[in-house]
Amino acid sequence: MRKKNILITGASRGIGRSTALKFASEGYHVFLNCHASIKELNEVQAVIEQEYHASCEIVTGDVGNPGDVAGMFEQISRSCDCLDILVNNAGISYIGLLMDMDDREWRRVIDTNLSSVFYCCRAAIPPMISRKSGKIINISSMWGNSGASCEAAYSASKAGVNGLTKALAKELAPSNIQVNAIACGVIDTDMNRQLTDDERRALEDEIPAGRYGTTDEIAQVVWDLAHAPGYLTGQVIGVDGGI
Repeated sequence: MRKKNILITGASRGIGRSTALKFASEGYHVFLNCHASIKELNEVQAVIEQEYHASCEIVTGDVGNPGDVAGMFEQISRSCDCLDILVNNAGISYIGLLMDMDDREWRRVIDTNLSSVFYCCRAAIPPMISRKSGKIINISSMWGNSGASCEAAYSASKAGVNGLTKALAKELAPSNIQVNAIACGVIDTDMNRQLTDDERRALEDEIPAGRYGTTDEIAQVVWDLAHAPGYLTGQVIGVDGGI
């Protein structure tokens, strides 16, 4: 039986790391991507190979840079003909007033969170179309639906991911490729650990579930979407504790 292949961007920690371990534990060959956190990515690779006895491969690169993405997919093409699953997870945040944000900071958020999805999808889609099979799962945010004060760029980038997900799903449905997004609520990741204790408690009070979500929970939803019926496409699925 042919081993299935998955690329996870931003796989060195958080949701990406949990997703990589989940799919590796189920026998997938995992392509692990990150840009800067190489030490952490090597640690993920070690866990996959030593604890799960599974196969994986590191493909470093800035997914917000089209040249880096082209190089990543050239490396992937030497290992497999086609990805079965693409998980666009890489993301960064910027917390601050819009009027204090400079051009470089704006471009960095948009390139990392939104343009990266375009670059990776563009590279992954042609082999999927040839095979008439594939799953694309984009990690988005509830702020892409409602917007977050002092996170205008982040909210805009995730709203763009949601729109791209819906449009691309229509475009690829005739080729039996499903495109969905997960609109994450407040997940216990490094991105949210920068909050003060008071800020964390205030957020928890707004969540009906009374707690932050875990990265393993999001990884499970990624797994479920990757194995959902083909009729499920073009959806932005909220996983936010009922908020």
